[in-house]
Amino acid sequence: MTAFARFTALALACIATLAQAAVSPEEAARLKTTLTPFGGERAGNKDGSIPPWEGGTPVDAAYNSATIPNLFAKDRPLVTITPQNAAQYADTLTEGTQGLLKKFPGFKVEVYPTRRTASAPQWVYDNTLKNATRATLDASGELGPYPKGAYGGIPFPIPKNGEEAIWNHLLRWTTPAYQTTPVLVRVTPDGKVIPVQQATAITRYPYYDASSNLEKWEASGADVRQTRINSFGPPIRAGELFLQRSNINDARSQTWTYLTGQRRVRRLPLTCCDVPSPVAGGILNFDEVEGYASSIGRYEWKLVGKREMFVPYNTNSYHQATALDQIFTATTINPELMRFERHRVWVVEATLKPGQRHPIQRIRLYLDEDTWIATAADRWDAQGQLWKVTYTLPTVMPSAPGTAVFGYLSYDMIGGGYFGSAYLPRDRQVDLRAPVPDRIFTPESLSGEGVR
Repeated sequence: MTAFARFTALALACIATLAQAAVSPEEAARLKTTLTPFGGERAGNKDGSIPPWEGGTPVDAAYNSATIPNLFAKDRPLVTITPQNAAQYADTLTEGTQGLLKKFPGFKVEVYPTRRTASAPQWVYDNTLKNATRATLDASGELGPYPKGAYGGIPFPIPKNGEEAIWNHLLRWTTPAYQTTPVLVRVTPDGKVIPVQQATAITRYPYYDASSNLEKWEASGADVRQTRINSFGPPIRAGELFLQRSNINDARSQTWTYLTGQRRVRRLPLTCCDVPSPVAGGILNFDEVEGYASSIGRYEWKLVGKREMFVPYNTNSYHQATALDQIFTATTINPELMRFERHRVWVVEATLKPGQRHPIQRIRLYLDEDTWIATAADRWDAQGQLWKVTYTLPTVMPSAPGTAVFGYLSYDMIGGGYFGSAYLPRDRQVDLRAPVPDRIFTPESLSGEGVR
């Protein structure tokens, strides 16, 4: 057999493996018995520190969702981990958390009682069950494999490999749409707190349209997420607009910006991977947002396994702050506002493929088994140094119902400083009922509304 023939056979074998990723009906039936509807283990752990899943937070459709509620204000930490006692908890701390404890004497991890609050509407559970037996990975994607046959739920609730697991995070349940008021902040290595963007952000998930279905969604173009960001601060960025339409096949994703100095709408030629994200003032790359948010083709993905870890969870307490100086300190986020809990997480590792370009050589993600949120992410550079430590803020919204990522943090362990976000003012943090007309997600809307 020639070298070319061997290569072709190997490629076809890989494609066949991805195409046969769907599980059997018998295995999918576990989503109604031993597994949660999203694929987590219904049972608690042996010592009871992780309770059984019993349906999550019940829906409260009457709740005014503009202000994020502090659902567990009466909870008190079970243990506080500091640099002095971190060694005895090393097995349950991410490498990034251990790095922060070593680097910053004032950093601490407050571990609260574990609450398995993850929930979703029944129609999302029904779609997830369908996805389990019909969804496969299409290996033909220019920027990496992507799901085919998945809609309106977790695509691979019983994952067999790292690609499926990361797609569960990328297509996790949030809500169909919402409006938020993020403030993005850069804290310099010398401790100066600099707001880099204040905005109104409107996000819609066509993938989670309850009135549609797989066939209609694919026929409409298969956008997964559509985001419109209107900046109003700081003054130098007031009037800037940003629009991103993320497609299931990332090669078809499109991003536009309107800059007041240029007075024109520009389409960004590449919006993935190590390209700096304009909504973060160039501080973060596109694939660092919310743990991981980009195409997956530059990396080899490995499903390492499941572990019990202390990770950010039910972080509604973070959003009770009323001013930036309550959140951002010179070295880290105020640890009093961060809630960690013990949860089972899928550990997924990504290693840069030979010949691919990216300053991050290795990534480790910690995907919550109940929500598929990447609760934490660690990144290493080409020299094997721990470079960036990221936490997301899984926030419970009882009126959704569900748990969404409202905010994230990223520490630069080499260059110093960090990035963080907050939702202010408190009375306009999140609106799950905001109007999201089609017209606001078009480049024409940017040119029509841009400041001139």
